[in-house]
Amino acid sequence: MRTQPGLGRRAGALITAVAAVGAVVALPGPVWAAAGTGPTWAAGTPLRAEGSPLRAAGTSLRAAGAPLPPYTFDSGAQRVAGAASSSDAAQLKTGQTYRDTLKKDGKVYYRVDLDDKRNAYVSVVAVPKTGGRVEYGDGVKISLQDGSGTECGYQQTNFTSAEYTRPLAAYARRVVDADSSTCQNAGAYYVLVERQSKATSSPDDWELEIRYTTEPGLRKAGPTELPEVWPSATPGPPAGGPKPRQGGAGVHDATSLTQGEWRSDIRPGQTLFYRVPVDWGQQLFASAELGSSAAGDEYIGNALVLSLENPALGHVDEKTASYDGKQSTLVLDAQRPVAHENRSSYDEGTSGMRFAGWYYLSATLSPAIAKEYGDGTVPLTLRVSVRGTAKPGPGYDGDPGQFAVTADDKEAAVNGSGGERAAERSDTMRVVAVAGIGGGTALLLGLGGWTLVARRRAV
Repeated sequence: MRTQPGLGRRAGALITAVAAVGAVVALPGPVWAAAGTGPTWAAGTPLRAEGSPLRAAGTSLRAAGAPLPPYTFDSGAQRVAGAASSSDAAQLKTGQTYRDTLKKDGKVYYRVDLDDKRNAYVSVVAVPKTGGRVEYGDGVKISLQDGSGTECGYQQTNFTSAEYTRPLAAYARRVVDADSSTCQNAGAYYVLVERQSKATSSPDDWELEIRYTTEPGLRKAGPTELPEVWPSATPGPPAGGPKPRQGGAGVHDATSLTQGEWRSDIRPGQTLFYRVPVDWGQQLFASAELGSSAAGDEYIGNALVLSLENPALGHVDEKTASYDGKQSTLVLDAQRPVAHENRSSYDEGTSGMRFAGWYYLSATLSPAIAKEYGDGTVPLTLRVSVRGTAKPGPGYDGDPGQFAVTADDKEAAVNGSGGERAAERSDTMRVVAVAGIGGGTALLLGLGGWTLVARRRAV
């Protein structure tokens, strides 16, 4: 008898899948989303699913003095080499994440091919080496230029009074505008990434995480005038009390938040990442509080930094807070409701609130805390409010992609899923679940069939 090609392999795979499902089902106690990724105490014992000070977010609690968790880069990022000249620039493709390095005072070019219909955004997350030295004014600038060298749009982010290493995000943009005569044609454009450093700053290379995305134009022109009156009063704290939800270690695994009060633990020198879905017409308000400490009362200036970036990873706002052992709070500026017309503003904060989607928060604790208060964790509470009723989008001429808030996004915010990585895990687990149900059903049917045959033979 001839066997259908691949049938034996599929049967073997099915048996293996069923065995794997059976093994998972047989595991005692709570099961984490992925084997080996559940958080552990320094001694290696699992955190409890209930009552634990931290959410099971795939992170680990570290003992004081242990190395800080590194920045989590997109696991699917491709390595690319920035060129010294635009003529040699490597091409970036939309929807793909890239990685590169940038030397001290370095300057590198990349290329993007744009049409004359869609807006384009290229973002960079610059990641200095943890513990390196940075000075006031050090930073990164990213700009988008056409073939004649005309600058279409740029953004620059710098270390200000909080002079310690942490990831910096910025973006460059080309916006299609019928009233503009520059940067409107289809063709090759060039992304220039520049690093500025003081002579006394560390010479280490900075890692770069680069993303390129496009936004469809509108079916018809929308409003361009900003309302003169808008709700700028900061709301009161969200109800319900603090809930444990540990931040991620990068944009790629930023922990999802919805409106509420969220508790994490943060170590000196560490940066935690979060994301919040904000729809058209809604406003995002955020504050951060460092908990009190019994270890001392030494004053530390700019001990905590809280930064806000938009869905294209353009910088929107940043605030710092000092610390003296007592609880200390910082509040981000109130921003306008998310609206398409915000992009007409020259104010960076207003312009940044230009589309719906995931907005990113990152919190960094000064390494100076370790010297005065020890290298253990400090309680960090984020208070997030999303105000306003969601409105329809501006009427995109095409799929808005990441510039929208979906039902899945809202669910992820409630559940605390960890960003792009969690979405990938969710897809994988969904496939495994389907395979498990199907395989388990097939196994049960098979066993039932064998039992029936055995009974008939016995009779």
